[in-house]
Amino acid sequence: MPSPASADSAPHACDLLVRADAVVTQDDARRVLTGAAVAISDGLVIEVGDYARLDARYEPARRLDMSGKMLLPGLVNGHTHLPMTLLRGFADDLPLMEWLEGHIWPVEAKLDEDLLDIGAQLGCAELIRTGCTAFLNGYFHEQVTGKAASNCGLRAVLGEGFFAFPSPFFPTADACWAAIRALEERFRDDPLVRTAVTPHAAFTVPPEILAASFELAESLDIPWQTHLAESPTETAVCLGKYGMRPVEILRREGLLSPRVTLHHCVDVEEREIAQLAASGANVVHNPASNLKLCSGMSPVQAMLDAGVNVGLGTDGASSNNQLNMFRDMGLAALMGKVRHGDASAVNAQTALDMATRNSARCLGWPELGRIEAGFPADIIALDLSSPNLMPVFNHVSHAVYASTGMEVCMTMVAGEVLYLYGDFRTLDVSGLRKEAVRCAEWVRSASGK
Repeated sequence: MPSPASADSAPHACDLLVRADAVVTQDDARRVLTGAAVAISDGLVIEVGDYARLDARYEPARRLDMSGKMLLPGLVNGHTHLPMTLLRGFADDLPLMEWLEGHIWPVEAKLDEDLLDIGAQLGCAELIRTGCTAFLNGYFHEQVTGKAASNCGLRAVLGEGFFAFPSPFFPTADACWAAIRALEERFRDDPLVRTAVTPHAAFTVPPEILAASFELAESLDIPWQTHLAESPTETAVCLGKYGMRPVEILRREGLLSPRVTLHHCVDVEEREIAQLAASGANVVHNPASNLKLCSGMSPVQAMLDAGVNVGLGTDGASSNNQLNMFRDMGLAALMGKVRHGDASAVNAQTALDMATRNSARCLGWPELGRIEAGFPADIIALDLSSPNLMPVFNHVSHAVYASTGMEVCMTMVAGEVLYLYGDFRTLDVSGLRKEAVRCAEWVRSASGK
């Protein structure tokens, strides 16, 4: 990485200099710089600081003037199922188990790679438009989502989902392990795409298969993720099948470690929170999905206080119905206060941490989620001229409580601009609109509804 130019040297070359009214760095000191700029080379931030000072230090190949804007690290979606954009608005207003078993799973079993590609591209477009630059996915035929993410310039960690065997996608565990190894091999040299091992949940995958899949993750040295304790109903199913609550199933199998990311963790008790903290396992909070499916409210502040790394995710567009991390940031903060009866719980800085640095750790990609020298130049800009962002007293507060995501006017990954002032530079959104209509007709036909 090029080093910052010294104060007494001649101007140094850099690829890009971005000027903005404010830069919310999310560095260790959580600095918010005003009248600032970011110098970028080779996809990395090389310096952040006062604009006049950096303007004198660097001779950039390109400039990007974001005056009247504030820069943030690209948001990191810690849990989603990207192709489920195809099911946005389908089978709404139902509880978790009825929604899954009666509606979602029957349609998913009929999806093909062409449909999944459209769903993945739609999801990528929504993430880019709302300032998300990296995501942790779990679905089927993940090579399709990986290709879509790589082509449009987003970072992704892919998880080939599986249930108890046989399933519509894998007849045996060995077939699934082979698919996971093939996925890892396919994207091993892709700078934007990584992989994870992704059993669905403790209530749909037997303990011995969970354990075998964890061994696979360790052998490949990649993350292991699963849904866990999403609702009291799930807990009841686990108790009926195994006589254990979901967290206890994983604990007994030795499946709690820093390699692990657990999605939801709504129905967890105090002693289980302590076990999660001691193990170093990560948790991803999905507030909109949990509210919509009436799964409950996760004890986020209690987990944070215990030392659990808690990230933030949207879940899929069929249970949210958005992939908008700004909405989930706001909901996480508001729900945290009600859940704990404390207006200071899950404050704005905490919510932003969850959506950036904490989620980055959940992806096993801890260098993401900050604007700092030596780290990837994954940056977004919010337009401060939007009426709902006036006046500005606290930039972090505005990002969490006042922003809708539609104020995003620039999205950048590794120093490359993917979206600027309505222009999607890596996706044909107009063509996707037409494909979305075709996909909706297919879903209606496949569901028989």
